[in-house]
Amino acid sequence: MRDLPFPVRDANAAGGAGDLGNLPEWDLTDLYSSEEAPELDRDLEWLEGECAAFAADYEGKLADLDAESLLNCVQRNEKINSIAGRIMSFAGLRYYQLTTDAERAKFLSDMQEKITVFTTPLVFFTLEINRIDDDVLKAHFDANADLARYEPVFRRIRAMKPYQLSDELEKFLHDLGVVGDAWERLFDETIAGLTFTVDGEELNIEGTLNLLTEQNRSKREAASRELASVFQDNIKTFARVHNTQAKEKEIIDRWRKMPTAQTGRHLSNDVEPEVVEALREAVVAAYPKLSHRYYELKRKWLGLDVMQVWDRNAPLPMEDTRIVGWDEAEKTVMEAYNAFDPRMGEIASPFFSKGWIDAAVKPGKAPGAFAHPTVTEVHPYVMLNYLGKPRDVMTLAHELGHGVHQVLAADQGEMLSSTPLTLAETASVFGEMLTFRKMLDQAETPEQRKVLLAGKVEDMINTVVRQIAFYDFECKLHAARREGELTPDDINALWMSVQAESLGPAFEFMEGYETFWAYIPHFVHSPFYVYAYAFGDGLVNALYSVYESGAEGFEDKYFEMLRAGGSKHHKELLAPFGLDASDPKFWDKGLSMISGFIDELEAMEG
Repeated sequence: MRDLPFPVRDANAAGGAGDLGNLPEWDLTDLYSSEEAPELDRDLEWLEGECAAFAADYEGKLADLDAESLLNCVQRNEKINSIAGRIMSFAGLRYYQLTTDAERAKFLSDMQEKITVFTTPLVFFTLEINRIDDDVLKAHFDANADLARYEPVFRRIRAMKPYQLSDELEKFLHDLGVVGDAWERLFDETIAGLTFTVDGEELNIEGTLNLLTEQNRSKREAASRELASVFQDNIKTFARVHNTQAKEKEIIDRWRKMPTAQTGRHLSNDVEPEVVEALREAVVAAYPKLSHRYYELKRKWLGLDVMQVWDRNAPLPMEDTRIVGWDEAEKTVMEAYNAFDPRMGEIASPFFSKGWIDAAVKPGKAPGAFAHPTVTEVHPYVMLNYLGKPRDVMTLAHELGHGVHQVLAADQGEMLSSTPLTLAETASVFGEMLTFRKMLDQAETPEQRKVLLAGKVEDMINTVVRQIAFYDFECKLHAARREGELTPDDINALWMSVQAESLGPAFEFMEGYETFWAYIPHFVHSPFYVYAYAFGDGLVNALYSVYESGAEGFEDKYFEMLRAGGSKHHKELLAPFGLDASDPKFWDKGLSMISGFIDELEAMEG
């Protein structure tokens, strides 16, 4: 079953205010017409009955099935996933529109509990797949081409074989999942319910983080200090959530005999630990030529002796502070997509016209942005908090890229469409790059070009450097939690240990910045998720260099890669482009694109 959607972009990306035009809202009726829809009752009833029937038909029997019977079993399981995913998508998306609404929170919780109860008897499915002899499974694949199509699913399930517990314990953990989810909801509701007062104005977290991109430095400072103050007031709650989640993970990992805290994430990402380590080492080694060098440039542009944390995402002094209306944002992104290939524009178009995007900032709405694929027989939904700055246009391009990817991959079906996180950023970052290049080509003055280049470099640093620093923070957090309970001060110290290293000597850190780990949702919802951003950015930069070189048939290969969804390993997907992520030099390709942009910015200074 698919995970619930959650805000996955760094909320620092949003900004602006004013009349933005007619911002679209979600129409969730393609899932269900309401929480009282008869179709929802029908699906819940079907799900309860089918889960019980599935268990009765197959439990204890998977190893003895012939190829055709095993295919039927897999397809029935896929249908269960699809119906459960539809219900949870509807409940989750309604909740994220208004996380402070008690009725929506209750509905989500009720659906989650029902589906957990219904699907507990299905835990045997993956456990028994792992008990089928390798030779028997291979013979089944040779005998039945339709079953062989699911080979990547079997391969990923069987990667968990060494870490599998007894059937009884696996069912227990499945049931217990709702408790961990409750801690995630506590985090979401706490974040959404926070209020910040800046210069007499009361704001939610999205509006306050947005002030960090204001031209007025004193406004940025006031917002930073207010964030620090409110985080400090709530720090015990955030520390409790992190302690509990990390401890729960440590217990499960210990029982499963996982060698590291990161192993589970690498397995679910279908990526080798050494590939992730090569990425991490390449990025950390590049800190001086990327973030340190760029922020030294920015310090000079801002005319400062030393930068404070509230200057990190500050606009440049010559930056155009105009607001980009929604219609212009749509036009910019759609033109960039169509210029690459009209097929891309065709897939993206319904998002704007059919209620597949929820764009406005509203009280109680979850911060950040995401694209949620829902289920393969419906369509994705994109959430933004659009406030009209050029970076918001990039966020639209990014999330729409996810949407296009999810639409194309849907033909793979429920079990093969879902892409590992490492590849899930491919179309989003590529869509962002297409939009950036279009805006860069349209720059009319050197100043405009400089501002666009600087903005792109900052986004790339936030995506690569910042996320690898986040990853290092998480690695330290989980390692430290294994030694015992962590106080807020302990977590603060871990956070600060990665900040100076990644941002460089241009920065000074205000008192209170040590609590800024508290609002990052990834740490709570999906431990070690963050390296996927750096992986995706590096991968796309390498891909884009192939595209720029005029490689023949690139567009067709690109669409084939997106259509593959989760049906192929990263090695197989990248081979048609002559790329290999397991080659340590691969990451230098992507990082050199960022340092090339910084070279151009330095040359403009000369």
